[in-house]
Formats: sequence, structure tokens, C-alpha cells
Amino acid sequence: MYNINGESTMVNYPNGRKSSWAHGTASAGGRGMALEKDINVTNGSYLSDDTAVIHKKPTPVTIVKVDYPNRAAAKITEAYFKIPSTTDYNGIYKGRYIDFEAKECASRTSFPLKSIHLHQIKHLDAVVRHGGIAFVIVRFVEYGENWFVKAESMIDFYTHAERRSIPYEWFRANGYLIPENYIRPVDYLKIVDRLYFSKGGTTSDGV
Repeated sequence: MYNINGESTMVNYPNGRKSSWAHGTASAGGRGMALEKDINVTNGSYLSDDTAVIHKKPTPVTIVKVDYPNRAAAKITEAYFKIPSTTDYNGIYKGRYIDFEAKECASRTSFPLKSIHLHQIKHLDAVVRHGGIAFVIVRFVEYGENWFVKAESMIDFYTHAERRSIPYEWFRANGYLIPENYIRPVDYLKIVDRLYFSKGGTTSDGV
């Protein structure tokens, strides 16, 4: 993992241990939903105290079939995506555009590259080229860890990958462990502050 100055460092926890916040283990069917829920809670906190305006992007779908079990209810039984989705979240923070993807990983050893699609990589690259802040959040469920990975690092690995997965150790060397608490279970703006708005950090426009 890197520190605020970009220097490699070991992962250190307060009092020598992890926070007592528990993410839980996601089932195969609900994988990704636990992380999404925690990010939505965090974004709600950012919004409520006017820290940032960041929301989950709606997924465009075309409804094909709707059943009506009763007059007061409608149930969508068949639908398809209109276009491939780009990333999960976007918004604005301190005058900068924010865009990121969030993924859960059930493996202890690696993150499968198939979890990130080429059109998402291209989208993240476009955001960076146009001066936005783009990144990927990966939760290693078994470790209860949320890792912040700059889009540039993810794009570089994806582009030059000689394997089908990213080793867990790569995240420790190239990512940033996101702090957590009960109010903001995935407090990723702490990392954004360190990387883009603190002295010694870097920004895509050189500021």
C-alpha cells in the first residue's frame, strides 16, 4: 500500500487491529450488493452534511413484460439492458468530477479481470483524460477490506496483463486501504483528499 507521499508502506490498523465494523459475507446471488449498500450509506452521509454530491447511476433497461398480480401491484418479469453500463457511481466533490466502479471479490488470492469490462476501462480512461477523478473500489470480502485503486493503475494492469486476475498482493502494493466507520462504512473521500487535494498529492491537471 502507498502512503500520502506515494511511498510504499505496510498496512497498519489502529491499536494494531482492524476496526470492529463487520461487512459480512455476501452470497453468490447477492455478491456486490453489500458493498453497494455500504457505499450508498456513505454517499448519503456525504450528501447530508454537504460534503459531496455522488449518486449511483441508473441502469438503462427496456421493459418487455409486466405481470399484474393485482390491481395495486405491477411486477417486471422480463427486461433487457439498452446499452452496456459504464461505471457504478458519479458526482462532484470540491469542484471535481468523480466517477468510479465498485466490485466485490470472494477470492482471498486474486481479483478476476473479467469483473471489469473493456468498455468500463475505456470510460475510466476518458474520465481521466478529461480531468476527472476516476478509480475502482474493490472489496475483498474474506478480509473485510476495501481497496481504492486509481483508474490509471487499473488501466495499466488491464492493458498489459499477462494473467487473468490481479493478485491480492498487487492491491497491497498499488492500492490504498479505505478507512471505515459506522457512519461512513466506505469512506473513500478520505483517500481522494490525500491523493488529489492534499499537499504532496497529485491531480490530473497538475494542481
